[in-house]
Amino acid sequence: MSVSRRVIGSEQVVRASRGGRRFIEVPPGGIVTVQARETAARMDIALRDGPLDRPQTPAADGAAALYRVLYRRSPKWMPPKPPAGRSPTRFRRLAVIGAGGVGGNLAQLAAARDMSGEIVIVDVVPGLADSMALDLNHSAGATRSKCLVSGSVDASAAADADVVVVTAGRARSPGMSRADLLAVNRRTIRALGEKIRAASPNAVVIVVSNPLDEMTAEMLWSTEFPRERVMGMAGTLDSARFRTELARAARVGIDEVEAMVVGSHGEEMTPLISLARIRGLPADRFLDGGEIAGCVERTVSAGARVVALRRTASASIAPAHAILELLEHMRGARVGPVPATVRLAGEYGIEGVPLGVPCLLGPNGLIEIAELSIDASERAKLLNAAEAVRARIGN
Repeated sequence: MSVSRRVIGSEQVVRASRGGRRFIEVPPGGIVTVQARETAARMDIALRDGPLDRPQTPAADGAAALYRVLYRRSPKWMPPKPPAGRSPTRFRRLAVIGAGGVGGNLAQLAAARDMSGEIVIVDVVPGLADSMALDLNHSAGATRSKCLVSGSVDASAAADADVVVVTAGRARSPGMSRADLLAVNRRTIRALGEKIRAASPNAVVIVVSNPLDEMTAEMLWSTEFPRERVMGMAGTLDSARFRTELARAARVGIDEVEAMVVGSHGEEMTPLISLARIRGLPADRFLDGGEIAGCVERTVSAGARVVALRRTASASIAPAHAILELLEHMRGARVGPVPATVRLAGEYGIEGVPLGVPCLLGPNGLIEIAELSIDASERAKLLNAAEAVRARIGN
């Protein structure tokens, strides 16, 4: 009599990571595919031979059980807790190239969270990165962070980094579109890409410089890194802005809104209205079509409105938090799909163009692109954004 053996493939490993699990039990006689072992290694998921000891289920507390039953009958809705990730890892070395508003805020947030053993800040302005590093090291007396921060004017100081965040480049001024920056920042990204390739050949690169989709393409070409290790920060920022607008329009807490923006980082971005949820229900249960359209318009124009108000600089605080969100997903502090700009390879019917899409991330960058079920109009907008980016990068 033959006994069927359970086969564990890469799909089971990805599902385990999405659910925040840290290991997979391999039953006696189970078969683990080679691809599953490689995926588990990339995602830091342990494969343990079973059977494993199971903890006993604690006895239910009657008062607590009654409270839960009564609470479920209450009309007040409470947002569920966000999915908790597995025990987060700590980067060994994080490099931030560009000590302007975004880079400076990011370095401060990352140091305060103690997410890296060392942070290297690089900026061409003499003394700027060094002074910021000294200031952050002094702040450790208050934050108790063990992270050491250093500064330099040379990108080669970021050698052997786990992650390199590139915020360098000219920022927008009033009346300037992201596309206007293409020729100006292209030279900067190409030069930095060559230095990163030589100094940190195994790093994951996060591009923040605008125009973001095009600069992500430039970084891919100049480093010659695989697509898994070059991504752009865009959808995280645009999604945060979209959630904020929906929450304000519906007069609910920001934690009661879930929404995502994909596509290009600019006028061609695509807020996924069909998947937007307020208190767990479709957004159109709380807002009419005009109100949702207003939220979309304010999301698309958010960056330009900040530039118009500041005049001499662009947004810096929200982008820093958006980069931090990507880093948290990479180190396992958060789980689930997060929008990032990566080069597509057939996903959503798009080939060879960097575009913002939902991604599953790990310590080595992109693990998998999550293909969500979006409606026909949103898919058409995504395809149009891809063709617009393709035309600008000449691919």
